[in-house]
Amino acid sequence: MALGNHSTVTEFILLGLSADPCVQALLFALFLMIYLQTLLGNLTLLVVIRADSRLHTPMYFFLSHLSSLDLCFSSATVPKLLENLLSQRKTISVQGCLAQVFFVFESGGTEACLLSVMAYDRYVAICHPLLYGQKITNKLCNGLVWGSWGLGFLDALINILPAVSLDFCKDQSIPHYSCELPSLFPLSCSDVSTNFTILLCSSLLHGLVTCVLIVCSYTPIVSTILSISSSSGRSKAFSTCSSHLTAVLLFYGSAFLRYFTPTSGSPLELVFSFLYGVATPLVNPLIYSLKNNEVKAAVRRTFRKYCQYFRS
Repeated sequence: MALGNHSTVTEFILLGLSADPCVQALLFALFLMIYLQTLLGNLTLLVVIRADSRLHTPMYFFLSHLSSLDLCFSSATVPKLLENLLSQRKTISVQGCLAQVFFVFESGGTEACLLSVMAYDRYVAICHPLLYGQKITNKLCNGLVWGSWGLGFLDALINILPAVSLDFCKDQSIPHYSCELPSLFPLSCSDVSTNFTILLCSSLLHGLVTCVLIVCSYTPIVSTILSISSSSGRSKAFSTCSSHLTAVLLFYGSAFLRYFTPTSGSPLELVFSFLYGVATPLVNPLIYSLKNNEVKAAVRRTFRKYCQYFRS
């Protein structure tokens, strides 16, 4: 069935944030600042990793894809949120809503896979340092990265295709600032039991498998770090994976709380969505730059390089 023939409902109203004009102005300024900082932070990481040959390693190759992914993740929802904060009618078309659901799923699914890939990279680097060059080859890196993007796309496709056939003929209001699949189910007059089952099974499979892979990678990492005799060696080893572990806890914690709790319109749903959909893309470049001396040094070198270029 074509998207335009779904139902009598052609658009939704996003009611997740305040209707007070003064509060909306403050929220617009806040989210605009967050979005610009997200763009600046992730684009800076991409430029620095590309420009500095010392960062042409598997770990930073994965990090560059994480930055690209965070740009997509944030751009899937924040621009429409900013538009609605300036508009009296906070609407989004059914087609636009389903597209937003697709890109949120694709970005989230890919990030889950990519975080597990980065955990495996840290496992090999810390537990098998002498074999790192043999195991983490360019061919493997490319395969893992594009496999992550492919699995994210597949997860999104599995969930969005059944949603396309839903009829929306109930209340148009979504108690959220963006479109997410759990928020659409109460608005449908179709049977959503199949959709809910697909969402639950795919989310459990995708989320738990990647989570188990991360745990399996970090268990020997922790054991190896604790077995290091010198405190300086333990500190150095831990610093190489602490940034990634922080990103994992933020993303998985908020995503699991959002998708594995019943949809009730609670303000906590907005908080959890904000944490994994807006805050995570914002803080990831900060986490990986502030806690990584190599990245900080590369930023300074790149900055000096471009300053000299523009002066000449």
